[in-house]
Amino acid sequence: MTLNLTHLVALRALCRLGTLAAVADELGYTPGAVSQQFAALERTVGAPLIARVGRKVVLTDAGRLLAEHAVGILDAERIALDSVRSARDVPAGPILLGTFGSTAAALVPPVAGSMRRDFPAVDLRTCELDVDDVVPAVRRGRVDLALGLDYPNSPMRRSPDIEAITLHTERFGLAFADGAHAPASREISLREAREWSFVAPPESTPFGRAVRTACRQSGFEPRVRHEMVDTAVALVLAARGLGAVFVTDTMLALNDSVPLTRVDLTEPFERRTVLIRAAGAAARPAVRAVTDTIRTVVG
Repeated sequence: MTLNLTHLVALRALCRLGTLAAVADELGYTPGAVSQQFAALERTVGAPLIARVGRKVVLTDAGRLLAEHAVGILDAERIALDSVRSARDVPAGPILLGTFGSTAAALVPPVAGSMRRDFPAVDLRTCELDVDDVVPAVRRGRVDLALGLDYPNSPMRRSPDIEAITLHTERFGLAFADGAHAPASREISLREAREWSFVAPPESTPFGRAVRTACRQSGFEPRVRHEMVDTAVALVLAARGLGAVFVTDTMLALNDSVPLTRVDLTEPFERRTVLIRAAGAAARPAVRAVTDTIRTVVG
């Protein structure tokens, strides 16, 4: 028997969402209809794909294996459909772009406007992701492309199935409450801040690791008094004298009402805004159109 692509979509969704109810809600079916799809898929492959644990369901080993293959099968289907739609060299079809807070505010409006004007047959949609989850979201097929952040001193893990396209690079400085420190100039060495207190993300996050790596490369361990992931909250804490924060021009521009003093760093501590897409995704005309539009807007 032939695999049903609709059933594979449901399987991939279950792998990501974890419950039949969530799958039904996302795909617009009833939970009963989703259960029937899984039953039909199990008959097709001749093996149990899900198992009930109390009121929950989990994927069996066979289910997880098929879910991994489903990603490639559904990607191939999407590429085939895009190729057909672009037979007249007109990019077309749905594209889901993953974004995070600051990029959504700065980039989504101009990118969406340009896509509507230049590529009206492309149905561009966006969803917000945790900035640390963009690579898994692309790899699992949850989104077609995603905007993310990469830190050269603590780079994201690379793999052959993912492309990371650098869009913009900016350097970090330090910001702190007015009058909290008296640096000798508007540009200091990071080592001069070795006795300062800091507000920074946990080391378990890419940004948190990058902050600690920069400090360690300058010969000291940062005294992180307050661990905070949310940039806006971290800047407010810094403005109230609870520690210095590592900031870029973009971070300050999006929170320009917070009163802070900023100094530049002599060390090249940087972050890069990157566009993540699956390897080979450039074969899809709609993906190329979104990629080129984002590059134009950022550039």
